[in-house]
Amino acid sequence: MRKLRTAKFQIGDVVKHRHFPFRGVIFDVDPVFSNTEEWYEAIPEAMRPSKDQPFYHLYAENAESEYVAYVSEQNLEADESGMPIRHPEVESTLIVRDDGSYSLPRASLN
Repeated sequence: MRKLRTAKFQIGDVVKHRHFPFRGVIFDVDPVFSNTEEWYEAIPEAMRPSKDQPFYHLYAENAESEYVAYVSEQNLEADESGMPIRHPEVESTLIVRDDGSYSLPRASLN
């Protein structure tokens, strides 16, 4: 039986990759790996993360471009730079608060 871990990060958190030069804001969380086997097998075996950990969907950016990334929890750490995320989809999906942090929009109450 698999034991699910509590996710370390949450939607709206700004994170950076531990090994590669990119950062992003989390817009979705999978409690365990939920991508294709083809995607997983494309990761070099020596770097391949365990599937039984949270995986995060990020609006990601590096010095050259913006993109969507899917990253295991073990490969992320909090980004404390305070720099805004420039990804063009951020403002259509997340609320940018006055303090520069991000959150999901609140559902309308009718």
